Amino acid sequence: MVRNSRHRRGRAGHPHGPARTPVLAVLDLGSNNCRLLIARASPGGGFRVVDSFSRIVRLGEGVARTGKLSEEAIDRTIGALAICAEHIRASGATHVRAIATAAARGAANSGMLVARAKSEAGIALEIVTAEEEARLAAIGCAPLIGRAYAGALVFDIGGGSTEIIWMRRGEGEARIVRSASVPVGVVGLAEESAQAPMDSAAFDAMRARMIARFSHVREEMDSIAPFGREAHHLLGTSGTVTTLAAVALDLPRYSRSRVDASWHDSAKILATIDRLIALAPAGRAAIGPVGADRADLMLPGCAIFAAIHALWPCAQLRVADRGLREGMLQDLLARARA
Repeated sequence: MVRNSRHRRGRAGHPHGPARTPVLAVLDLGSNNCRLLIARASPGGGFRVVDSFSRIVRLGEGVARTGKLSEEAIDRTIGALAICAEHIRASGATHVRAIATAAARGAANSGMLVARAKSEAGIALEIVTAEEEARLAAIGCAPLIGRAYAGALVFDIGGGSTEIIWMRRGEGEARIVRSASVPVGVVGLAEESAQAPMDSAAFDAMRARMIARFSHVREEMDSIAPFGREAHHLLGTSGTVTTLAAVALDLPRYSRSRVDASWHDSAKILATIDRLIALAPAGRAAIGPVGADRADLMLPGCAIFAAIHALWPCAQLRVADRGLREGMLQDLLARARA
């Protein structure tokens, strides 16, 4: 939670006013981004987002190579966390949860990050397990499983890891059949391939390596029950898949309202990837939804997506500009109301 935070009651500035509904603040510190979402609980259930903040911090930069968070990456992250803390204080949040995922999970010096986050930014940072990360992502994405389908293969391509969750409808809401976290993401993969020119042959080789990395997840799922691609669709969340959707829609700039919950033919997304491979790095950076900040991460993310599709070749993809943070909000809301 935020240190030294004064939580207001009633209407702003009126401590003796009517009891306020819970104000929830959730922070997701990944290997690439630091993202904050603040929401107010709705009287009839659910929540309404009232504030958000996002900054690329590249916390996972160099972790795959050194096993440690760099001092520069921690400095960038603490700066972003301090801004998040100001947003949280200004909101009067009554319930706060801040988590760190793959980069912090895999770094030998993550204790330094946690200590500095608390002392310098006033943020109590919790490093979550891969299982908890997958559970929260599933909660956030579950409402987007298509009604005409038996279930979906949910995937979250992160900076330092990729979560894969098989969700299937039973009686009532969809439930997790199997989940896995594979320690490969766009930041580490981009660092591995930084020195090599990226053409079709290099991309195909990267895709083949990713298929090998993810194939054991498919095998484990098959040992539980057959995965019917006709009865399921892909459901993707993360910067890679939302950006791919925006490019496939020919949007001049990214628009959450156009991307979130959108349906796509998987074949069209793969064709969009072919378009991106054919471009020089400057050409990819010039595409509005991609931009300079994400240009070097796009093809590594595309290779992971292409590998997932090869192993789970569903014809339809639904894209979620939601996931981990929304799952955290749902979880926090349940705790608040308990």
